Amino acid sequence: MAAHRLPRPQARTPCLLSAIESFQDVVSSAVIIPKEDGVISVSEDRTVRVWLKRDSGQYWPSVYHTLSTSCSCMSFNPETRRLSVGMDTGSICEFILSEDYNKMTPAGTYQAHQGRVTVVLFVLEMEWLLSTGQDKNFNWLCSESGQQLGTYRTAAWVSGLQFDVETRHAFVGDQSGQVTILKLEQDSCSLVTTFKGHTGHVTALCWDPVQRVLFSGSSDHSIIMWDIGGRKGTAIELQGHNEKVQGLCYASHTRQLISCSADGGIVIWNMDVTRQETPEWLDSDSCQKCEQPFFWNFKQMWDSKKIGLRQGLAVNQLAVGGTSCPG
Repeated sequence: MAAHRLPRPQARTPCLLSAIESFQDVVSSAVIIPKEDGVISVSEDRTVRVWLKRDSGQYWPSVYHTLSTSCSCMSFNPETRRLSVGMDTGSICEFILSEDYNKMTPAGTYQAHQGRVTVVLFVLEMEWLLSTGQDKNFNWLCSESGQQLGTYRTAAWVSGLQFDVETRHAFVGDQSGQVTILKLEQDSCSLVTTFKGHTGHVTALCWDPVQRVLFSGSSDHSIIMWDIGGRKGTAIELQGHNEKVQGLCYASHTRQLISCSADGGIVIWNMDVTRQETPEWLDSDSCQKCEQPFFWNFKQMWDSKKIGLRQGLAVNQLAVGGTSCPG
């Protein structure tokens, strides 16, 4: 897809509130506990930790739990205080945290995948536990019984997963660069459509259920906003990073998208402004606006007596360059 390149964002220095630096290995995932001065983290060092802010202003672990293998991902539901942790072995371990976040009680373990769990997502409204793994399977199971309800085989292993409760649509981003939309039922699913816009792996997904917009980040350094609610197929590409996008978060109350990448940068996008739609790259021997042949279509240029005209880039980049378009 062609990109409408936006001006680089103005550099600002955020104010550091606090830092937790007690890890011995890669932190796989971390989440802020809503309405609490607390953080939950899972790490490659096999630990699950709950950090609470003390009177000194420092964060100390109120829970320090070591598992049998590396933690690859997690999902936390603040209403039920349910913590779901994906493991390197393909299993999912669930815990219930106490009201004061000083105790963690095991609630169950499920063997969900044959390889490393890449994403886990607990859906309270459906009592479903969604998960994806490096075995290229997308599974959903009943969180009460632990029984697997359904599975879907993906083209490549999945690195991004979001779910819309109202319509029961799952958004699955994988290493092939595509985003697949599935309609989930209790024990089956159907393919709705597939979005193909990235030239690299999909590394992160973020869903806004209010505006019904899906954001996808990729190793190609770009972010694409897919306007699903508008039903017009609108896609807008955002360029602001120099390395792969690693995380996305959307603040619906301010309509701001927050992205971070391997270049160490954090970008805040104001999604309340009007942007130009990203046009689709199409394979064609002629400009789709003026229908004049491109320079590589020598035969048609000869037949239409267009040989010798100055070559340029087609206006609006509706297809890859050719003769200058009079439209």
